[in-house]
Amino acid sequence: MAIRKRSPEGDLLLLQDRMNRVFEESLRDSGLSRNPGQFVPYVDIFEDDASLTMKIELPGVRRDDIALDITDGVLTISGRKPFEHEGAAENFHVVERQYGFFRRSFNLTADLDLEGIEANYHAGVLEVVLPKTAVGGSRKVPIIREGE
Repeated sequence: MAIRKRSPEGDLLLLQDRMNRVFEESLRDSGLSRNPGQFVPYVDIFEDDASLTMKIELPGVRRDDIALDITDGVLTISGRKPFEHEGAAENFHVVERQYGFFRRSFNLTADLDLEGIEANYHAGVLEVVLPKTAVGGSRKVPIIREGE
């Protein structure tokens, strides 16, 4: 039996390869894989007492290339970020930025006022504000006497 000397660098590379595979598989299973021709924009969602706010990062996407739709309680943000150099003769060494089509959908809760939705796009960030309906809280209810 031959004795093989262990290499810390080799062990780290093996570990990194395994971690990359696990990460890619989890992204693929969640529908967030990075396939060529599509990308998944990052989203922050937070709320306060009055509204639910979503901030979607869409750097390099023109406002006219973004669609916002609500159907059956599902908010869908979709659009396209075209590749800047389509048909160009450059020889790329690295392309890390994401291009192509994107689509994100979110189930909305019943306590949101879908008629009052507001969307603003500035500096590559789409901000969507969904006000909450006036459910809950407290108010006085007048009691009317019969016959009045």
